[in-house]
Amino acid sequence: MSLGMVGQKVGMTRVFDDQGVSTPVTVVLVQANRITQIKTEETDGYSALQVTVGTRRAGRVSAPQKGHFARAGTEPGRGLWEFAVDADTASRYEPGTAVSLDLFEAGQKVDVSGTTIGRGFAGVMRRYGFGGGRATHGNSKAHRKPGSIGQNQDPGRVFKGKKMAGHMGHASSTQQNLEIVRIDTEKNLILIRGAIPGPKGFDVVIRPSVKSRSNANS
Repeated sequence: MSLGMVGQKVGMTRVFDDQGVSTPVTVVLVQANRITQIKTEETDGYSALQVTVGTRRAGRVSAPQKGHFARAGTEPGRGLWEFAVDADTASRYEPGTAVSLDLFEAGQKVDVSGTTIGRGFAGVMRRYGFGGGRATHGNSKAHRKPGSIGQNQDPGRVFKGKKMAGHMGHASSTQQNLEIVRIDTEKNLILIRGAIPGPKGFDVVIRPSVKSRSNANS
């Protein structure tokens, strides 16, 4: 239960410290996260802050959405995200106000969630790293096949979760315990060490790291 921010992945680059050491970073554009709704235990059964970011054309906004954004006193954004927070945190904000980059600081550990790059239909060698079959010695058309996938008469079926060919990527993923290397408040940029899920231009959610908080509490 912690407040985070929604940003847009720009791409990767590297930065140098005073000793000339190169650090690979992912650049995330974090525009103002506008609060559209404050959910409370009394009205919704849980405490959370709902935010939006960016803009959306008027023709792409439905009538219920227009009313929802109008009640919050903010322009329609490209989506809605929720952050589960405690009641004290929720009480410090009002609908229509924005969450600023002051929420984070350089050196802080964060968890970044996003949607991985879609790879389409993939076989088991690409999808799971299978070694494949023999190249010769009687192997004619099974070079990249998974091999046996079932059993004998009992149980006589393929178990759920069996690693087989199928859709790869375009799934929710979270990279944990990443470090914020630098924050540029003038350009609304956060530089995070290493790679984060998703292609350029996709939305990502940045939250304070769960592991760092648990270690601090222990």
